[in-house]
Amino acid sequence: MSELLPILYSFRRCPYAMRARLALIVSQTPVTLREVKLSAKPQAMLDASPKGTVPVLVLPDGSVIDESVDVMRWALASSDPEGWLERDDPDLIARNDGQFKHDLDRYKYPERHGSEPLAHRAQGLAMLHSLETRLARSGYLYGSRRGLADMAIMPFVRQFAAVDPDWFATQSLPCLQRWLAEHLASPIFASVMVRHQPWTPGDPDVELAP
Repeated sequence: MSELLPILYSFRRCPYAMRARLALIVSQTPVTLREVKLSAKPQAMLDASPKGTVPVLVLPDGSVIDESVDVMRWALASSDPEGWLERDDPDLIARNDGQFKHDLDRYKYPERHGSEPLAHRAQGLAMLHSLETRLARSGYLYGSRRGLADMAIMPFVRQFAAVDPDWFATQSLPCLQRWLAEHLASPIFASVMVRHQPWTPGDPDVELAP
């Protein structure tokens, strides 16, 4: 594999890394994928981005993109066959990445945060109801087809739903539940969820591919 490909440090289950991979695949942007073990982050990734979070995209010229939405927009700026950039919503994504992610973490990991999980579940549910209202109008978060807003937010809704699937299934969120199920059953989602062994120096290159 060419050494001129960008290198993506990723972690399969991380919603930030997940949305970056979705945009890279839909844009057909070839990258070398390096799966990261979070308890043993490779030094090469930390050298590129000392904050130590995924995704990290290292471009052939040595420049680094280490914010997931920036990776999405970078990939789609070169190739956007489905027009995802036309269906972006920075304010909604900021709400997802701010308050909703705050509540999600404290609902999913109460022992880590010393939090009351049901209180944070209720606050997260308020965000889901706002998404339900948007989806009831148009089927997707910004228009009548999937776009950047959908794919940036869906991995976090997936994580929220997976904390207690039985409870989630009983909520009055029919449009959101349909939307989530559609994305989870899509070929592009299957592509980004292929399992890879954690990368170590000297391993053969693996290309992220649909």
